[in-house]
Parts: sequence; C-alpha cells; structure tokens
Amino acid sequence: MGLAMLVLPVLLGLFYGASDINCSTVHGNTTDHRSLLDFKGAIRADPRGALRSWNENIHYCMWSGIKCSTMHPERVTVLNLANMSLTGQITPSLGNLTFLWELTLSNNLFSGQLPSLNRLIRLEILYLQNNLLQGNIPNALTNCSKLLLLDLSSNMLVGSIPGNIGSLYNLKGIDLSNNSLTGNIPPTFGNNTYLEELRLTHNQLKGSIPEDLGKLPNMGKNRAVFLGQNRLSGRVPTTLFNLSKLIILNLSMNKLRGTLPYNIGNLSAALQWLILGANNLSGTVPPSIGALKNLTVLDLGGNNFVGPIPYSVGSLPKLWKLDLSNNHFDSW
Repeated sequence: MGLAMLVLPVLLGLFYGASDINCSTVHGNTTDHRSLLDFKGAIRADPRGALRSWNENIHYCMWSGIKCSTMHPERVTVLNLANMSLTGQITPSLGNLTFLWELTLSNNLFSGQLPSLNRLIRLEILYLQNNLLQGNIPNALTNCSKLLLLDLSSNMLVGSIPGNIGSLYNLKGIDLSNNSLTGNIPPTFGNNTYLEELRLTHNQLKGSIPEDLGKLPNMGKNRAVFLGQNRLSGRVPTTLFNLSKLIILNLSMNKLRGTLPYNIGNLSAALQWLILGANNLSGTVPPSIGALKNLTVLDLGGNNFVGPIPYSVGSLPKLWKLDLSNNHFDSW
C-alpha cells in the first residue's frame, strides 16, 4: 500500500490535467529533447518496447510516457514510464527538464545512484519505488521545494535521511520504507506542516522517535505513521497521542520501552490500526483503550505487559484482529 492510496492524485489531475497535452506541431526545445535522448541512451533493456516511439520521426511531446505543457508547448511536464521493466540508470540529464512536475519511474529495474535532480524546482511528484537504486538520498533533493509526494521505497538506499528534509514544506506524503537507511529520524519532519503520511518501515533507523512528529497539524483524516521494523528505542513520545484523527499507527518490531499513557483512548476516535507488537513495552494496558471504537487491528503482542487484560478490549465493536500473545498478563 503506497502513497497513492491516501493522497491526492485526483486533485492533481484536476489542477494540471487541463494544461498538459500531447503536442506534435510545436518547435522543439533543444534542452528537453537532448535530455530525453540522453535518458534513453542509458536504458540497457526495454522488453516491453516502452521507448519504441522515442525516435526522430515523432515529436518528443508525442513519445510514450511524455506530456508537454500548453502554456510552454515545447517543455516537458510529465515523464511517466512506470511498470515497463526498464533496465538502466537514471541520468542526471533529467535534471534539465526544468518544467517537469511529475517524474514516475516506479516498478522498473533502474540501478545506480539517484541523481540530485536539484534543478527541478517545479517537481511535485517523484515516484521511484520498486527499483534497484543504491547509494544515499541526495541532500540536493530538498531544492525541489514544491515537492508534494516522494516515494523511494523498496530500493537499496543507504545512509541517513537528509536532515534538511523539513525544508520541503509542501510535502504531503513520504515513503522511504524497505531500504537500508540508518541513523536517526530527523526531527525536522516536524516542520513539514502539510505532511499527511509518513512511511519509514523496514530500515535500520535507530534512536528515539522525535517528539516533533506529534506536532504535525495535518496528521488528520486518512493519515498514517509507519515506523515499524527498525531499531528505534526509548519511549513512545506522548506527543504522538496528540494526532487526534490518525488512522494507522505502526511502531512494531523496534526496541521501544516504557508504559502506554493512561489516556491512550484519546489518541484518535478514527484510529483503525494500532500496532505496537514486538517491542519492550511494559506496565498495564490502560482501560481507556476501549474508547478506540473504530479499531480493527490491535497488536500488543511480544512485549512485557502485565496485569489483567482490560474488559474494554472485548467491547471494541469493529475489532477483527487481536494479538496479545507473549506478554505477562494475569490468568483469568
């Protein structure tokens, strides 16, 4: 389940669909044309013939996966070659497509380093998930100040998450899951005031969960925080329980410790998934957890909880998955 599930592809289509058309009668822009040809030259395998139309007999605005603008007819605004099984590298020349607002190369076999793309000041969507990209996330990526959606999940990226990622004030969704990222979660995520979805699962992140994540004002309806399957330690920040309309909170398979707050029932009336399993949490499970009436998944297994299981758990009307195993609850 990726970013497209919860954020705004339909709205983006309303805003931009009217200004992006295929065009074949305009004079070409030399820079955009050469940038695309350079990108094509780095493709080693194209088993589905995705680039068959990329030749001099057809204007590049008519090439497969390309859209150009009506206001600036020779300028490329969209490059979308998702699900084409392309093998090769993403060339830095794509950074010359300065009118680009969407770059989608997901579900291919691109390898090598992720280029900086720091000149793409209009870029709003960057989908590169499910490839074989390696190396660090470029710091220069944060020059793309209009970025709304960033998905680099399911690659082989290493190193730390850029600390200046908080400068992407317009960011609504970020997915860096299923990589080999290390270091801490940058506290600057708390500066992304429009952030609606954060996915960092299945990395090697360590340290504590930043308190500032609980200050995100737009973590409301249909919003999610996925931090599971890392090496995070310390206590669960009480500020996370300020996210009053959160749908999913997944902190499982870390090294978190401490007790759950007595007022956990205030977390979110809309909360559907609360996944805290396989940590080192202790103490009793607060009875107020029964106030989370929309819970469908509750996973507290593999911790050190003690005392009785609250009767309020049995009154959760929508619960279909419950895991309380491998704790130290009192026998009934």
